[in-house]
Amino acid sequence: MGFQRHKTVIKTQDYRNIIAKLDITQMAFDNHLTVDLGMVGSVQKRDYLPFPQQLYYSAATFNPTFPDFPEVDGKYDQVTEALWISNPLSLLEMKQNEDGGHFNIHMKAKVDITKTLTLRAFGSYSYRTDDDSHYYPTTVWSKGEAYRDHEKSEDLRGNLSLTYATKKKNLELSVMALAEAELQRKTGFNVTVTNFSTDAFGYDKLSAGATRPWDGTDSYYREARMESFLGRAQVTLWDRYTLTVNARGDASSKFGRNHRWGFFPSISGAWVISRERWMQSLKWLSNAKLRIGYGLAGSQGGIDSYNSMQLLAPNGVVPYAGSITTTLGIIRNSNPDLKWEVKKTFNVGLDLSMWEKRIALSVDYYRSKTTDMLYVYTVPVPPFPYDKFLANLGSMQNSGLEIGFGITPLRTKDVELTINMNWSFERNKLLALDGDYNGQHLTAPQSKGISALWGAGFHGSSTVVKQIVGEPLGVFKLPHCKGIVKDSEGLKYYDVTDESYVCGQATPKAVMGSNIALRYRHWDITTQINGAFGHKIYNGTALSYMNVLSLPNYNIMKGAPEEAIMDQTISDYWLENGDYVNFDYVTVGWTIPIRMKYIQGLRLSVSVNNLATITGYSGVTPMINSSVINGTLGIDDKNVMPAYRSYTFGLSMKF
Repeated sequence: MGFQRHKTVIKTQDYRNIIAKLDITQMAFDNHLTVDLGMVGSVQKRDYLPFPQQLYYSAATFNPTFPDFPEVDGKYDQVTEALWISNPLSLLEMKQNEDGGHFNIHMKAKVDITKTLTLRAFGSYSYRTDDDSHYYPTTVWSKGEAYRDHEKSEDLRGNLSLTYATKKKNLELSVMALAEAELQRKTGFNVTVTNFSTDAFGYDKLSAGATRPWDGTDSYYREARMESFLGRAQVTLWDRYTLTVNARGDASSKFGRNHRWGFFPSISGAWVISRERWMQSLKWLSNAKLRIGYGLAGSQGGIDSYNSMQLLAPNGVVPYAGSITTTLGIIRNSNPDLKWEVKKTFNVGLDLSMWEKRIALSVDYYRSKTTDMLYVYTVPVPPFPYDKFLANLGSMQNSGLEIGFGITPLRTKDVELTINMNWSFERNKLLALDGDYNGQHLTAPQSKGISALWGAGFHGSSTVVKQIVGEPLGVFKLPHCKGIVKDSEGLKYYDVTDESYVCGQATPKAVMGSNIALRYRHWDITTQINGAFGHKIYNGTALSYMNVLSLPNYNIMKGAPEEAIMDQTISDYWLENGDYVNFDYVTVGWTIPIRMKYIQGLRLSVSVNNLATITGYSGVTPMINSSVINGTLGIDDKNVMPAYRSYTFGLSMKF
């Protein structure tokens, strides 16, 4: 059982979690039957900020001389000319809460039918419920707004497998057949009301709101089913040559009736080189293994249920026969040919360990191509009933190199030092989006915005990161700034060219992780270090806060008056290298040498999280979103909470 509470540096943010877990294993029939039963349940409560970016923006730029208390009417003083910000204390009165509960029960059973034949069964049921509520008071939000949302999801999964395994003098053979089925069901409803005459009830009394928009009440039901069959054969000869063949078939109800099934075979081989006779003279080499493989994998692309079907749904209200009537309309085109995304991957790897495993090295290279990518296209009406269409036409390429290295330079009875490090280098390219569907050529923009800057004072388009065919996902395409110039009145401006160019990518080209552990007798110290390299960050925060023209409605950064830049044109001037090395944590532990009847082990530990960051980036922190493709990718735009350090004390007892 466990309980966790986490309060952040924002006083209205709070996270609480209660979790309970139980696992039971039972053997029977002279250990020919093994049954594992597990149950886990948790309850989470979270209070968070409805608009964190607006709060950070407001806290930094709101006039600091205003009172830090509300007026008699309960409202805080505002700068009415500053349309993008509000008094930050008033924003803290906005309530947004999430309550969630999760329960899972699962059972595994293994039956040894014979010495070579094993039957396995697995079943799992998961239930989750989530409630999301918010209330925006009338002191901040015109007329106020209350919202309640409830969602329930269920996941039922089961599989059955039969394995035949035998081992002879120079041969090991294993054959497995597996069948699996899964059912996912999700239901929910939500209500939005506004026009409150009092803030006393919040979202606990929705009837206190006098107005409910026509789309302010909704409910939904979604169901998805999946079936899978897998066949696997693995043979090992002379304890050093291994060949594995997989044949997998998956069917999903999310795809069109013509292509619900996908077939995804794979083949891989391994050669333990160090077991060859001609390698026996190399006593320093503990293990050397070469691996190679090629295979297909299917993906559902994150789509929801019913995407292959034409949907009819409410789309507005009209007066009819003296009353308001809800109208229905087509909101999705049907695509019976919707199918799996297919990823074809080739990989080769080498594992080495030397000097009694004091040094270990692992190198993996992979190259993959994804075809039949799912993408939403804008299509003409007619011939299509609706102007959006989901189809499998795109393609993308990925390649990467992963290197793992471990060394134990010191190992004695009292002292041991271990250093492990992993490096990942990745490249990707969006190859194409256009294609033909049933004789109709569908096109997509060759360049599309992903993330943009937000706030007052920007000139022209605020898009910074784009998706461009022929480039990696998430690149910066910006006008070039040749420097800062003065006009005839001595005011400073950015000298920006008219043309934009690709000037970097938002995702790292290399990622590093390292763990260092040192033990001295009963004391130990461990540190985790992570880093990212080869990417860039757009410092939109500095661009906004260095603009002197923001005064007096918006506060500005220290040093901005001396620079006297009266411009906020977006260019590559504020594009910076995002390289960093971060010390995630350092833990010091003491295993107390005790001899007691009922206590077998006792350990004390203390940890410091977010110890330090080494970077050349000038912003608050380089650890922003550099991986998820959404509106914040690659941008430090008044949306980053200042990094804070936390301390953890631990006590472990073994009875």
